[in-house]
Amino acid sequence: MRPINEASSRILSQNLSRKYIALGRIVSQWTEIMGAEFAEKAQPIKLNYRKNGNGKTPSATLDIATTSANATILAYQKGVILERINRIFGDDWITDIRFVASTANQDRPEIKKKPPNPLTSEQKKSLSGMLDLIEDQDMKIKLERLGQAIMTEQNS
Repeated sequence: MRPINEASSRILSQNLSRKYIALGRIVSQWTEIMGAEFAEKAQPIKLNYRKNGNGKTPSATLDIATTSANATILAYQKGVILERINRIFGDDWITDIRFVASTANQDRPEIKKKPPNPLTSEQKKSLSGMLDLIEDQDMKIKLERLGQAIMTEQNS
């Protein structure tokens, strides 16, 4: 008698190994498959594996998470994406792609912008000199803010 865990691990490894290896290869080459434009906007989430009857080769459907707007765009590129994926595997193992509407890459932290550099004393003098002729105080304040924003953008 053998322990059941030996038989179960052998059976599971035979049935699931290809699926998870395939998903790993898809994830590792995602930018090449989707292209730089859509690699950040969509992500593979699941591989639905099924065996076909009558000795036919197994097939799989890849679920891709993306926003509904991007799903519409990517639906037109479905054939190209399938071709790129199947080029990796060398056969037509993945037969279909399903786009699942969700927020792709939602766990990524937001990229924070560096605070702008403050104006130098020369820039402050120059800006106040330009605004000396403005008599309306509200207009002068708004133009000063605009000038500061433009000058700090140029400093960056």
